[in-house]
Amino acid sequence: MSEMPEILRPTAEGITRAAGLLAAGELVAMPTETVYGLAGDARDPAAVARIFAAKGRPAHNPLIVHLAGVEGARTLTDLPEEAKALARSFWPGPLTLVAPLRAGHGLAPAVTAGLPTVALRLPAHPVARALLAAFGGPVAAPSANPSGRISPTTAAHVVAGLGDRVAAVLDGGACAVGLESTIVGFDAGRAVLLREGGISREALEAALGSALARDASGKVTAPGQLASHYAPRAALRLGVRAPAPGEVWIGFGPDCAGAELTLSAAGDLEEAAARLFAVLHEADRMGRPIAVAPVPVAGLGAAINDRLRRAAAPRG
Repeated sequence: MSEMPEILRPTAEGITRAAGLLAAGELVAMPTETVYGLAGDARDPAAVARIFAAKGRPAHNPLIVHLAGVEGARTLTDLPEEAKALARSFWPGPLTLVAPLRAGHGLAPAVTAGLPTVALRLPAHPVARALLAAFGGPVAAPSANPSGRISPTTAAHVVAGLGDRVAAVLDGGACAVGLESTIVGFDAGRAVLLREGGISREALEAALGSALARDASGKVTAPGQLASHYAPRAALRLGVRAPAPGEVWIGFGPDCAGAELTLSAAGDLEEAAARLFAVLHEADRMGRPIAVAPVPVAGLGAAINDRLRRAAAPRG
């Protein structure tokens, strides 16, 4: 592998090349509407091992399997009725469902981290969908960044974080949603929110016609549940209305006119979600402590605050 990954354009030729690399057991960073994923053949134990090694990811942290269509989910899992309802409403899109594995599923054991369940998603990004269709199989694809660090929303973020640990980057531009997928699991068939993400709790509950349960197990049963995650190298303070001298202040809303960077000057949560990781990357490059203004918790604000809390958490 060369010093830097091959950069592929999102053309038919680029997608064919990326699918060929996946089939050969290599890793390819692919764009999704949430963040860039570090993709490898989910059936190939060696490729999956490369994903964990490239990221420095703990072995107990399971991976999300990306699929081209719902029929792929049916071959891997037994979806509860509430899962089917959510899939009808939000697939393809930024929703991951964690469901019991079927016998003979064929996935590499490390994908599920030894759990009897698997996390599945159908991405909506047209480049990701084209790659999955060309490859013709399940792809494990956590975020394409070193484990615990800021998630990548551009091809440049991937190259800066992983370098030659990935064979190629399929450049599909900036990610539109900018937050990882919402993850929903099931307890005795009832939907349980495992991770806030690109689809709000309110939208999920409206689709179900009932309230989502909260995960109180304290166990890692899905990706993105580690206490410290999405972290910049610099120290990070939250809920800051007046930064300390020397801090990079990230604002939100019109009351933060003096901020060096902003998630959304207009106070728009969708804009803030789409910009969150890109702004954190930019702030981290400044090499100073980071302070972030308060962000409301309604709607997508819950997912934004979840990422910020994990980014600011004590690091082991």
